[in-house]
Amino acid sequence: MSQQGEKPAAHEDDWWRKLYDETAPDTGPSSAPDSLDDRFDSVSDTVSEAVEPEPEPEPLPEVRPDPRTAWDPYREQAPPSEEPERKLEPEPEPVPVATQAAVPGPRNTVFPAPWEAPAGPPGPRTFAVPKLPEPEPPPAPLTPPAAGPTTAPDPVALHELPPDWAASDAPADGGGGARPLVDHLGDRPPTYDAEPAALPAATSENLDALVPDTVLDGARYGTYTLRAASVRGDSARFRGEPRRDALLTARFGAAESALVLVAVAGGVRGGEGAHLAAADACRWIGGAVARSHARLSEDIRAGRRADLKSGLHRLTDRTYGKLRARAAELGVEPGEYTTSLRCLLLSADPDCRTRVFFGVGSGGLFRLRDGLWQDLEPVIPEEAASGVSEAGPDGDRLTMDLQITTPPSPYSDGPAPPPAELFRFRASVARPGDTLLLCSNGFAEPMRDEPELPDELAERWGPPGPPGLPAFLADTQLRIKGYADDRTCAAVWEA
Repeated sequence: MSQQGEKPAAHEDDWWRKLYDETAPDTGPSSAPDSLDDRFDSVSDTVSEAVEPEPEPEPLPEVRPDPRTAWDPYREQAPPSEEPERKLEPEPEPVPVATQAAVPGPRNTVFPAPWEAPAGPPGPRTFAVPKLPEPEPPPAPLTPPAAGPTTAPDPVALHELPPDWAASDAPADGGGGARPLVDHLGDRPPTYDAEPAALPAATSENLDALVPDTVLDGARYGTYTLRAASVRGDSARFRGEPRRDALLTARFGAAESALVLVAVAGGVRGGEGAHLAAADACRWIGGAVARSHARLSEDIRAGRRADLKSGLHRLTDRTYGKLRARAAELGVEPGEYTTSLRCLLLSADPDCRTRVFFGVGSGGLFRLRDGLWQDLEPVIPEEAASGVSEAGPDGDRLTMDLQITTPPSPYSDGPAPPPAELFRFRASVARPGDTLLLCSNGFAEPMRDEPELPDELAERWGPPGPPGLPAFLADTQLRIKGYADDRTCAAVWEA
């Protein structure tokens, strides 16, 4: 009977009696532990042996990308969906380095910092170096040379240009000749060097009065090409003196009515403010022409020589009157604060070939025609002191006036100071192929006294046309022993 008072059937208790009958003998002694934990461990071991997982794959070695190509945004990479499936093998066979395929690195590859030196061989240089010719291998010696210390190649030799580069034919001015060089004429070079040596003395109060060693300019209008340069003389370069010559090139107006002014001034030798007087003269005559450029341009195109002569004479006198007033302000003699002044007026109209020259003082005006130089400013004869007009080549007029009162100027509204200098005026008609040269006294003297200079310039400035600016500058610095003053000139080539 059960605990609940029920009487079970006989066959239902048979299995229970057989299993837990205390009178039944045991199967035998055993040395194995028989606790609950021991039984749990036994069952776990049995289950683990029945379901054994595949061995875990060993991690592939990380491949560090080449830093020279790691930042390339155009490097082709396989999309994630097309990446080859990795096979997990317990023991992969090693592959030789020479035949091992490159494995793309992980997406989160850490690249070296910018200040770290990149790994691997150096990349290409970013500056151009001329490729040196490969030297021919020396013949094999009959006997092996004795072992000695290894000498590293000189890095400077890698950047030396080959001989054909050093003596290149490429011109500096874009023309067809060789690089322009400052040369000398005659059997002996001048005493001073050809390049500047000393700068003029400067203070905090005279910085606005400093002038550069060299001024270079150029233009092209109508049928002519203009080149102009002003260079400090060899003597002034050596002694650290300022350039006494001044140069002004300016255009007033526009289109066909435009007027080009070239002014060349040379201060007196030995004057303390000679370079300032030359600069003032160029600036003041430039201002006077600018205020009257419309009327001047009209008169030049119409060929009104009489009006041009009287008007320009008056403008020049007013400029010298300002120089005398400036000398009085500075407390110096008028003869110390003065300058020579020579000007060219050129119309921009292609149909106008009238070239007007006017000025005061020493200098030169020359013309190269058919391979020969013509001095358009002949020496003034002594009888010209009373004032005469001489006819020049081809009927051109050269007017020289001494203390001659001129009629009122059509270009000025105020009275002019009394004339005190010799005024020169000339209006000539240019021909195709002509070269007109206006220069200061430092260039005019060797042009008149040294035949080698005009001969050399006739060859350089003839056909096929005007030189470039660097070549023109080199031409104006053709040095001759005994001539070391400043040189300022302007040349006009007619097409």
